[in-house]
Amino acid sequence: MRVYRGLDSIDRPFKDPVVTIGNFDGVHLGHQKIFRKVIESKRPSSESIVITFHPHPLRVLAPERGLKLLTPLDEKIRLIGAMGIDVMVLIDFNKDFSRLPAEVFIKDILIDRIGTKHLIVGHNYRFGKGKEGDTRLLRKKAKQYGYAFTVVRSLRINGQTVSSSRIRQLLSWGRVCEASFLLGRAYSISGRVIKGAGRGEKILNTPTANLLTENEIVPREGVYAVKVLLDGRLYNGVANIGKNPTFGGTMPSYEVHLFDFKGNLIGKDIRVYFVDRIRAERRFPTPEALRAQIQKDIETALFILNEHRVNIDLNV
Repeated sequence: MRVYRGLDSIDRPFKDPVVTIGNFDGVHLGHQKIFRKVIESKRPSSESIVITFHPHPLRVLAPERGLKLLTPLDEKIRLIGAMGIDVMVLIDFNKDFSRLPAEVFIKDILIDRIGTKHLIVGHNYRFGKGKEGDTRLLRKKAKQYGYAFTVVRSLRINGQTVSSSRIRQLLSWGRVCEASFLLGRAYSISGRVIKGAGRGEKILNTPTANLLTENEIVPREGVYAVKVLLDGRLYNGVANIGKNPTFGGTMPSYEVHLFDFKGNLIGKDIRVYFVDRIRAERRFPTPEALRAQIQKDIETALFILNEHRVNIDLNV
């Protein structure tokens, strides 16, 4: 997939473009439904194009809300590319751009800059100054400018609409199974292993890798059954997210214990896939009591990982 970072970086006309627009944070099953429709709507001469924005518009227009993203930009690009999209146009979203009237956006960007021949959006898509643009305006302008227009209805699974906000909510509750189901893959975070306090091996007889991650959303504190991708190999494991209250910790940490692995992980890049939550983090009266619980957690994790099948995205 070719990525144009900014409208000014577009260096050639697109071929009979089939276009969709959105933020697409998470690249969840609802987004994937739209991307499949874009690809299915192509003619042999067409290019499929995703227009998206960076930073996320809410970060510019409502920074006080503290929006955290499901997918860092590089991961979003990778996931959309893996769907088979030909081109991504990444628009720099700022306050000046947010004031662009919807009709100007259609003419100046969709028609004059992109040359849109077929536009496909989700049914609740809003755009332009004050979110004045909607599917009714896009349908009206389709007649004026001669592009085909398709609205893709939201995907509903078990009575709930698949959305990025719903997935964020589920992760904040620790309900990683449900979040992964709506994503179409196990939710994961990646990062580099750093040196920790060393308690895992010295005190608890369970060596752990301490993860430094740029992912903005980490599931709720607790203990999780996980899969860990390291050097192209997938390991079973157990992860602890929390502050280590048994040892008086106050800062969040992300620790992972890999089963059947021996060696030094410091400096290694790993990806942690969350399969299911085992329990909440809690304070134990002694390190020995915590050590006994960890062994039970490992047994529980092994059972979950043997019984539970999730889609692990290994195209990283």
